[in-house]
Amino acid sequence: MIDIDRIRADTPATSRLAYLHNAGAALMPAPVVKAMKQHIDLESEIGGYAAADRESDRLGAVYGSVARLLNAAPDEIALVENATVAWQMAFYALQFRQGDRILTAEAEYAANYVAFLQVAKRTGAVIDVVPSDASGELDIGALERMIDERVKLIAITWVPTNGGLVNPAAAIGRIARARGIPYLLDACQAVGQMAVDVEAIGCDMLSATGRKFLRGPRGTGFLYVRRALLQRLEPPMIDHFAAPWVSRDQYRLRDDARRFETWENNYAARLGLGAAVDYALDIGMGPIEQRCRLLADRLRGGLASIRGVTIRDLGRRPGAIVSFTVDGHEAGAIVKSAAAAGIIIGASDPASTRIDAEVRALPPLMRASPHYYNTEAEIDRLIGHLAGLAPR
Repeated sequence: MIDIDRIRADTPATSRLAYLHNAGAALMPAPVVKAMKQHIDLESEIGGYAAADRESDRLGAVYGSVARLLNAAPDEIALVENATVAWQMAFYALQFRQGDRILTAEAEYAANYVAFLQVAKRTGAVIDVVPSDASGELDIGALERMIDERVKLIAITWVPTNGGLVNPAAAIGRIARARGIPYLLDACQAVGQMAVDVEAIGCDMLSATGRKFLRGPRGTGFLYVRRALLQRLEPPMIDHFAAPWVSRDQYRLRDDARRFETWENNYAARLGLGAAVDYALDIGMGPIEQRCRLLADRLRGGLASIRGVTIRDLGRRPGAIVSFTVDGHEAGAIVKSAAAAGIIIGASDPASTRIDAEVRALPPLMRASPHYYNTEAEIDRLIGHLAGLAPR
């Protein structure tokens, strides 16, 4: 069981807000804020270098915490500024040539897709979008039929930014592993709301952020790279931390995933990330996932009863992002009216997931993303607020 009272006491803003915007940036718990403040204070007292030296054990332990979260090894983890940097460091380390194929999903995130376009423009590689099945998930059968010797990467977003869809990441991993194709998984919206096991998923690379469901600080992210692939990848950019300068004409890449890092980092934020991971692990990812789904299902059930509200989520078992529209109301106006009522939600623009938005003719969507620290009463507040706006 989750001790909701203790967790909400660690999250003071819950006393005045129904905060349902965790897919954007979640509320940090008190231990995360404390870890960051203490390190900033230490830096102010003895300087940044000395503070990092003094806290070297705790900073090093962050790799172990992230590794436990993912069921990985610490040397397979790189800590970076955000999920986009993590994803880009992995993607741009791969080599593509004319005619090579990249397979992705209809709900792929804009930041990833524009990178595909850039590499296609530079190299002549081809982007092929795997169609969705009747539920809206990536069609596993179609994926298998699309694979040939020219496929050099399968890259998908596990939980897209515009709704509760959960793509079949592990089924994709089994196909990629059987065919020897590198598999890059964007887990930005998944990590922190559900259990993530890279061994069970079978991905070779995984990127994620700290600020969303993990409840860490902004400006933090991490990259997982399977050890078997790691030694074959040279990062697109390096410095003397990633690749020590060993002689006048030679550098040597690090043996671990820290070859994807650079020398200078925000150590206070890193300690905050480590505290956030430890906080989640202490609660347990199983109970967290169960409660997130319970609250999201309650919200969907309430929205379904309101005339003029259309739930836009896809998938057989959607996660803790609830997307919807309200007839006669723009998404931005709803977000503002909810905020005025002390309810924080977000919105998703069609340009963030352009292919999916075009296929389904989606307008800007409202996006509510409950987390384990929310209460049923807060879910009902949003339902009641929207019921008051809907046409009668």
